[in-house]
Amino acid sequence: MIRNGRARSAVLKIGMTRLVGINHVALEVGDIEEALAFYGQIFDFTLRSRSRGAAFIDIGDQFIALMEGRTGPPDRARHFGLVVEDKEAVRKKLEEAGVEIRPGRRLDFQDPWGNTVEVVQYDQVQFTKTDRVLRGMGLELGKTPEALAELQAKDLA
Repeated sequence: MIRNGRARSAVLKIGMTRLVGINHVALEVGDIEEALAFYGQIFDFTLRSRSRGAAFIDIGDQFIALMEGRTGPPDRARHFGLVVEDKEAVRKKLEEAGVEIRPGRRLDFQDPWGNTVEVVQYDQVQFTKTDRVLRGMGLELGKTPEALAELQAKDLA
């Protein structure tokens, strides 16, 4: 069932369930060690675990799975978004690493395996983590008035 984003009172079809969130995103990379080194020069992260051909990066109550074996062409429209505490710090690290930043107002780049990443800043978007999760991550982050208005319009703040 597809609902209008503002229609909170819509009745679900019998047997249907609501999407609640994203647990993880899996990225195909050519080499796990190279991928950890690449992302490690841009982001501060905790390695959750590893297995043969895979590494798992914690991001609070979610994670990114790096999976060895990318063989396809670089992404064109497909991308995933990462939320950070300081987008400009990421921009600086990308520039220092010589990573090409896509033109435009957003902060988009491709990793060496063709995965497109969009970076947004936590206080500027409606994405929210609970205070408890933020504390567990060692973060104290707020929201801009614009981001709060988006959340309030959906009765989420």
